[in-house]
Amino acid sequence: MLKNLERLVVRQQRYQARLWSNQWSRWTLVLLALVGTIVLGKSDWFQASSNQQVYQAYIGPGAGIALVSTFFSVLIAMFSALLALLTWPVRWVWRAWRSRKALRRAKVRRVVVLGLDGLDPDLMERFLDEGLLPNLQKLQQQGTYTRLGTTWPPLSPVAWSSFSTGSNPGKHNVFDFIARNKADYGPRMSSVRIGSARRMLRLGPWQLPLSSPRVEGLRRSKPFWSVLGEAGIFSAILRVPITFPPERFHGVQLSAMCVPDLRGTQGMFACFSEEEHQDLTVEGDVGGERILVERQGDQLSGSLPGPENPLRRDAATVRLPLRITRRQDRIWLHVDGQQVPLVPNQYTDWVKLSFPLAPGIRARGVCRFYLKRFEAPFEMYCTPIHIDPDKPVMPISYPSVYSVYLAKKMGPYATLGLAEDTWSLSDGVLSEEAFLQQAYNIDDERKEMFFDALDSVRRGVVACVFDAPDRIQHMFWRFQEDHHPARGDDEQTIADHRDTIRRMYVRMDELVGRTVQAIDDQSALFVMSDHGFKSFRRGVDLNAWLRDNGYLKLKKDRASSEKTYLADVDWSRTQAFALGLAGIVINQEGREAQGTVPPGAPSRQLAKQLCEQLTGLVDPQTDEVAIHEAVDSHDVYQGPYVREAPDVIIGYNVGYRVSWDAAIGKCGQHVFSDNTKAWSGDHCIHPALVPGVLFSSIPLEDSDAHITDLAPTTLDLLGVPTPGYMDGKSLLCKGETFSST
Repeated sequence: MLKNLERLVVRQQRYQARLWSNQWSRWTLVLLALVGTIVLGKSDWFQASSNQQVYQAYIGPGAGIALVSTFFSVLIAMFSALLALLTWPVRWVWRAWRSRKALRRAKVRRVVVLGLDGLDPDLMERFLDEGLLPNLQKLQQQGTYTRLGTTWPPLSPVAWSSFSTGSNPGKHNVFDFIARNKADYGPRMSSVRIGSARRMLRLGPWQLPLSSPRVEGLRRSKPFWSVLGEAGIFSAILRVPITFPPERFHGVQLSAMCVPDLRGTQGMFACFSEEEHQDLTVEGDVGGERILVERQGDQLSGSLPGPENPLRRDAATVRLPLRITRRQDRIWLHVDGQQVPLVPNQYTDWVKLSFPLAPGIRARGVCRFYLKRFEAPFEMYCTPIHIDPDKPVMPISYPSVYSVYLAKKMGPYATLGLAEDTWSLSDGVLSEEAFLQQAYNIDDERKEMFFDALDSVRRGVVACVFDAPDRIQHMFWRFQEDHHPARGDDEQTIADHRDTIRRMYVRMDELVGRTVQAIDDQSALFVMSDHGFKSFRRGVDLNAWLRDNGYLKLKKDRASSEKTYLADVDWSRTQAFALGLAGIVINQEGREAQGTVPPGAPSRQLAKQLCEQLTGLVDPQTDEVAIHEAVDSHDVYQGPYVREAPDVIIGYNVGYRVSWDAAIGKCGQHVFSDNTKAWSGDHCIHPALVPGVLFSSIPLEDSDAHITDLAPTTLDLLGVPTPGYMDGKSLLCKGETFSST
């Protein structure tokens, strides 16, 4: 039976009523403050916001953040909470009846999915042969091990969306991290759209939203846990990518990829320094900001930037003053009324922060500080400011109280979608050791959540994704190759981290062993990855290739452009362009804002021509094939959203990936370039070259297993028919018997 989580869903309604009541009180205070402004004659009264600002993310503009609700949404929410309270007994009885009906057909009581993002079959099989992964080896002997087919392209948002919906990208509408906006060629986030309120009450320097901010999920198709919920079966879904914004279903969910930080970005760290340094890298809305501090003896002072204030017309950034002092050989950080001990080369605990927006309204976040050096020149790192899970400014879980439940149980934890700060390592702000410490701190938090769910959910589904394998392989692959351009020449660093990835695989194996110990023989366990991993040594600038081959023209016939997001492209003479990590788009008439290529046969012929020219493209510097295969999206996708996909999907060869500049819409001088960033491993290559892995505690039909098969297999195990929209198939062996349920 469910010990905690199902009762938590019931309590959500009572919690919502109290929450909205408290918010109503805070809004009353804001209203009184704004009335004072009206009396002073500074009001512009009502004004509709015609240019709704929408933020997007990853290596593009950020997802943004909806910090406040409106009077109307408060009223609606209060009414909804009251209605839910009155009807929950009926709904509980109905769900109980449906769940018994489904579970009578179930083959197991529970399905547990342990997602190890990016676990690579080549490395794993080598480590298995070396005897380093005894728990995975036992699982293989007990049940099944196979390589798991992945998606075109094998990117995390695409692959995990196919995992959850059992369908190809043409049906779930996620093709990359970012996509183009057809209206102006700018980038948008592929899976979520967040916008400000359309109508505002403007009162002097203040503005009060009169409509709800928009938080819209763009992934389509229905995830398998929603299908289970309709059959009355409970699920706990933890940090599975592309679950933001969280959706209503019968279960609990903590969102992952695309959850913004408190500043509305996908991860903006801060580096405090008392000296001017070279600017830090910022690509779109990820990267870092250097903040100067002033020293007076043994005290330094500065300020920590928080969110832009959505209640002010000037959207001024809210800042918190901070001081760092040294007294009797102890160093202290003073911020937001707190005194936090600082120890060089160690992270602080999570520090809770409260940014004042208006009387009674605060935006709350959490962050960690890492003191690198107190003596001159002082340097201190601060993580991106995560949304406080105990008082979230926007929904990050379903029900919304679930993030609060976890925070009360385990304390503050990381909530940012891409929580491990890879950019700080690439910029040299964090050392390899500091980055690993951060990644494993987050990994430990994830374990605590996961095992709490395993202890609570005895029937249904528990699924949790661990990001450490993906992030660590991205950043440490360079130490596995003697001639990687990003390897560096510090022999001590190379020696220290030559086996970092190997040790990470051992750590993941220990997690598998602990999971096996925590479940019984009436649970089916899947250990899986969404894709594998390979080296990223050379970048391919697709826009430079399109320019050199006459398909893309720059304004004033420039030879190159350093402007991001295609700002220098002459659209009147351009036939095709690249944006994102894996696609080329035809500049089609009637679809793109300034299309030049007629739709139908001309566009399809151009796509075919590009595929033929790019397949087998050779890097003249290395004489290696850089592009294994380029395919027409209509040949690999099926479904109603194929029209939203790039027209050509690029499957790179091992060692190659789209260049950093081309990914954000720049057009460099050269097509090929060395990758010298710490981000030295990747999976944005041909899907046949980076399959994932699948271990199962039960026998499976493992031939041609694909990531879309996990959803139908889970449904089959729990006695629920597979919906017709799913492309995957059940992997259960015909005639196989299971333990009694």
